[in-house]
Amino acid sequence: MVEKYLSQASFASQKDFIENLKINVPDNFNFGYDVVDAWAAEEPEKPALMWTNDKGEHRQFSFSDMKRYTDQTASYFQSLGIGHGDMVMLILKRRYEFWFSIVALHKIGAIVIPATHLLTKKDIAYRCNAASIKMIVAAGEEVITKHIIDAMPLSPTVKQLVSVGPEIAEGFNDFHNGIEQAAPFIRPTHPNSNEDVSLMYFTSGTTGEPKMVAHDFTYPLGHIVTASFWHNLRPDSLHLTIADTGWGKAVWGKLYGQWIAGANVFVYDHEKFTPAEILKKIHDYHITSLCAPPTIFRFLIREDLTKYDLSSLEYCTIAGEALNPAVYETFKKLTGIKLMEGFGQTETTLTIGTFPWIEPKPGSMGVPNPEYDVDLIDHDGRSVEAGEQGEIVIRTDKGKPIGLFKEYYRDPVRSHEAWHDQIYYTGDVAWKDEDGYYWFVGRADDVIKSSGYRIGPFEVESALMTHPAVVECAITGVPDEIRGQVVKATIVLGHDYKDRVGEELIKELQDHVKKVTAPYKYPRVIEFVDELPKTISGKIRRVEIRENDVK
Repeated sequence: MVEKYLSQASFASQKDFIENLKINVPDNFNFGYDVVDAWAAEEPEKPALMWTNDKGEHRQFSFSDMKRYTDQTASYFQSLGIGHGDMVMLILKRRYEFWFSIVALHKIGAIVIPATHLLTKKDIAYRCNAASIKMIVAAGEEVITKHIIDAMPLSPTVKQLVSVGPEIAEGFNDFHNGIEQAAPFIRPTHPNSNEDVSLMYFTSGTTGEPKMVAHDFTYPLGHIVTASFWHNLRPDSLHLTIADTGWGKAVWGKLYGQWIAGANVFVYDHEKFTPAEILKKIHDYHITSLCAPPTIFRFLIREDLTKYDLSSLEYCTIAGEALNPAVYETFKKLTGIKLMEGFGQTETTLTIGTFPWIEPKPGSMGVPNPEYDVDLIDHDGRSVEAGEQGEIVIRTDKGKPIGLFKEYYRDPVRSHEAWHDQIYYTGDVAWKDEDGYYWFVGRADDVIKSSGYRIGPFEVESALMTHPAVVECAITGVPDEIRGQVVKATIVLGHDYKDRVGEELIKELQDHVKKVTAPYKYPRVIEFVDELPKTISGKIRRVEIRENDVK
């Protein structure tokens, strides 16, 4: 299937990749028909989705299964009045019905809005009104359904509620009963054009209300690079990306590129993350490929890996936050596997990555995906030299890259702020070395300017995280009359260190940072807290820490 969309399907070097990567985009591309149904026609019994949960249930779906179930789901949704351009929110956690629903909605040309189950009444009502959502499909759990029901009086555009169970609350349609009784699906004559919006995410930003990131129907093709040349997947791969379906990481690692590559997607539907259970699933199901954020790998390396047979595991990728080199080295020592880092945003597909033909540098994001014209620029728009910090931007003067978002829906002001004069500004700061590898510094708003130095929060956080006392930390700048700003560390301590809070521990942590990184970066101010302020997606809200410091 990959070969169908590429002028060249394999690459020997980064030079070869840059010169010869070309993704062919057919007219009116639709992931449902052109990938899922195409696999069902070519290799109907090919494994597509291996699903299991923490209750011991297990199901393996083939591509013919996926075609049948997505057709039934599409017909059922049509019977509920859903058609081209209608907004549908999915709150489905890791339930396999998510895959039925998202592909079905693609087939009828509707717009999918995946959302986390952590949304409250207020969050749900805001999203329903901001996007004029017409239908919500949700897991039938009391907490989720209660928030939805409570939000309905404030959400006049919502016409239908659907539950996949186990409970079917009053006011909800029964998903499984609906698809079982659905009429045969008739494919719409004109379900979509390439420019139509197919997928939308509410970004959980660190400031302001969430933005609506709108992607068009060609977006899945951008994830060919994600799956085939970053995850390094083959048609016989069994790939696990650890992510809830409410986040963009799910379609990065649990759907689009993986199925284009023909890989079998592994889904573990669980309530509580337990490192030992993840290792057991790799052991029991012979998972070949794993992608997770650094936090997950930090937990995995604390386990006794000798208890598990991880010999099936061939390849590991890491993204979502910058990678601490110590995690890389420890995981490699324990497993022999190199963690291949990548970078991207909800607005993009993989933008920068460590590809199989390049040697990873621990802590580096890798090199640009040739689909994107990536640059680093300073405040004057000048491309910076090697070793200089600059904002990561994507130049679009030669055309919009496949995978780059279409717009912030219904928000032309924010769209123009982020993307103007044929440059998309990511808001992230990095530097590149002489070999062209990119190194993450932090969000542009988070970079600290102290005594003429520019200090990225991540580099100080990485240094602190190597001290055994530190469970979690956030680095911010606080105003200082002499230096402009000084570095502040807000730290969550491990249980064994909480009775040591005081000047002695503060000095120990400061001295530790001075030894691990450049001495001028050490935190002159340290505050110990029980937890850090975070967004609903788990990102640290450094802006809230800064605001509290100036009150």
